[in-house]
Amino acid sequence: LKQEFHYVFDERFNYPGIPRINPNIITNKPFEINGDVITPIDGLHYKLQVFGFRIKDFTYITDMNAISDEEIEKVEGTKVLVINALQKTPHMSHFTLAEAIEMVERINPNKAYLTHMSHTLGLHEDIMKELPKNIELAWDGLEITI
Repeated sequence: LKQEFHYVFDERFNYPGIPRINPNIITNKPFEINGDVITPIDGLHYKLQVFGFRIKDFTYITDMNAISDEEIEKVEGTKVLVINALQKTPHMSHFTLAEAIEMVERINPNKAYLTHMSHTLGLHEDIMKELPKNIELAWDGLEITI
């Protein structure tokens, strides 16, 4: 952030419209925002460490291709899971459709939504026919209530 948006952190650039932010470093430890505990889920985007997050009974895991058994334990019991499923063919930094379905079956939420999908995944109508009943493709404007 400081490299790409240096002007945001430099007091010399003080004119209307420049955002002022206070970055918070997230580690693999739960933290709290407005009374809600957010639990990071550590995973890999190829070789890059990234986080998914669990908030109460909702878990959001995207842009990953690997999660350790220990991290999956943090997700067990979640009611709603959002997870990436880029395409059917293997990809170095994202779950495939089959890998995402396997992860959903392992975590066993009441409902799962697949996101971060490529146009190469296939047509919505065709993919929906391949999915277990508790898994749907996410869509723009989707609202989730738990």
